[in-house]
Amino acid sequence: MQVSPPKELSPYIKHYLFLDNAETAIQKFRLFSDGNTGLVFSVKSKLISGINKQQIKDYLPVSFLYGQLNGFKDLYSENEITLIIVVFQPNGIHQLLGIPASEFHDSIIPVEDVFDQKIIELQEQLSEENNQTRVELLNQFFRSAIASKPSSNQLIVNHSLNFIIDKKGLFSIKQLVEYTGYTERHLERKFKECIGLNPKKFGNVVRLHYFLKLLKNKPDDINLTGICYDAGFSDQSHLIKEFKKHTGITPTEYVYNTGKLANNLIKRFPASTF
Repeated sequence: MQVSPPKELSPYIKHYLFLDNAETAIQKFRLFSDGNTGLVFSVKSKLISGINKQQIKDYLPVSFLYGQLNGFKDLYSENEITLIIVVFQPNGIHQLLGIPASEFHDSIIPVEDVFDQKIIELQEQLSEENNQTRVELLNQFFRSAIASKPSSNQLIVNHSLNFIIDKKGLFSIKQLVEYTGYTERHLERKFKECIGLNPKKFGNVVRLHYFLKLLKNKPDDINLTGICYDAGFSDQSHLIKEFKKHTGITPTEYVYNTGKLANNLIKRFPASTF
């Protein structure tokens, strides 16, 4: 289930996701970049990030923040799980915390390392409530968080984001420089500070997800090559290379061998062992 935040939170939060998985056998999930950071509450059992040669499982924190990802991360569950995910806007976490987004880059961080003690109280409350009440609790928490933060000037970044998204990720740095009136160096510094990726890498993620949108909505008689060109890839080999860099799998595997839980979270089939 996906729920939009209220208007006053929309500059910071894109949406909330509520995901349930009742399987008790080992399940494998893959998280890949969608251009946003996220806050994950795992309210029934902890997720697992991997296992070492001695078969010792490396459990993730009950709640954690993930930053912009270089590629993908595999996560596992061995029990029934319920995930509540706060998906931030590309520059939302920087606006909310005032911390350079580059500090979260390609990282998974316990929530208590970046939020105050109230996040632990929220975590406990979320484990005991239904989804409607959970949304109210999340809205209340983030309203309080933005009320205690001075507003920051995001005009350059917001204009740049709108330009890149409108172009569906297909643009040159020269075009972005001409559109904004700022130098390439200045734009790159602002993007790393506010988003955690430079403009070109962010554009690549936008283009990938535009392709996924086209793939999801394609008529049966449209082949992959046509969608590939529509999304701005020069040919299928270029598409497959970029797709595997971000997701670790080919577009065909994505279509036929995954369960789509969210835009950037898939369930891998068949269920994999560690």
